[in-house]
Amino acid sequence: MVARSRAKDQLKAAMDAVADVQFAAAEKAEMLMEIAMGLQQKPKALEDLDAAVTLYEKALEICPADMALLSARIRARLGTVLMVLPSDGPDSLEGARDAFATALQTLTDEGSNEEVAEAEMNLGLALQNLAAMHRARIQDAIAAYQRALRTFDKRRHPKEFAILQNNLATAFLSIPFTDEKAKMREALAVQAFEEGLSVVTLIDHPSEYAMLQNNLGNALQCVSTSHPIENGFRALEAYDEALKVRTARNAPGAYANTVANKANCLANLPDDPADPDAGNRENLEQAIALYRTAIEVLQGLGEQSKVEMIEGAIAEILAEQGRAAGAAFGPH
Repeated sequence: MVARSRAKDQLKAAMDAVADVQFAAAEKAEMLMEIAMGLQQKPKALEDLDAAVTLYEKALEICPADMALLSARIRARLGTVLMVLPSDGPDSLEGARDAFATALQTLTDEGSNEEVAEAEMNLGLALQNLAAMHRARIQDAIAAYQRALRTFDKRRHPKEFAILQNNLATAFLSIPFTDEKAKMREALAVQAFEEGLSVVTLIDHPSEYAMLQNNLGNALQCVSTSHPIENGFRALEAYDEALKVRTARNAPGAYANTVANKANCLANLPDDPADPDAGNRENLEQAIALYRTAIEVLQGLGEQSKVEMIEGAIAEILAEQGRAAGAAFGPH
């Protein structure tokens, strides 16, 4: 109820300000944009995001025709909130894509290099999410990220550079492995994660550091390689680095995901890398314990579909252990 009142009150205050004839239209538009950004940055409820959309749209409506750069900046901000609106379909994402594309027509000529790069980065993310729905080409998302990297380089913009490398890597890995370039894309993805990690640190950029380490671990687990065991232990190290940041208290959802990813990895690794034929009984027990830790956290978050998926992984391990025991002690 408090969150609902906050959005309602700020929306009313903003509309009252617009009605005040003492302000010029451009000033009113900027005021609405600032209030919308405040609602968007730390939303406490969906109503905050809905109110932000309303304010951005009103700002665009009253923005003077000769203020093209201001209009583009408002439109780019509108795209960022549309991109995070919960939706079952592609409408909000398509609205975000169109907002970024339209804003870039002006930003490219009149905006700063950083404004253009930020819009390109966000356009890429919108296209990547739409590609997962078969509503855009992943290659277009990759191209947008690469354009953003012309400005967001590792020296001047390490945080943005790291995020772009993460997005590029996940885009590479999302392309079906059905052609002769699949292994090259896998290698490029791992390289991109490592490039991102070369510029962020656990102390200065903990969120980006944990994201890249977690995703690097996932990539190392799934890439085609002649050294799967070596990659698996590298993945474990990456997950452990991510878990230095992600805890059940400060980031429960991300923590549970990384814990489950680590369990997946352990379940496929031998106890002794020097003697892989000796089995992985200990690692399987650790994996089950980690899965159960993730389940406990996810149940508290109401993530039932993820809980069921992990319960299925535990059941599969237990069934495999049962079959192995039967083979060992059954009739010969």
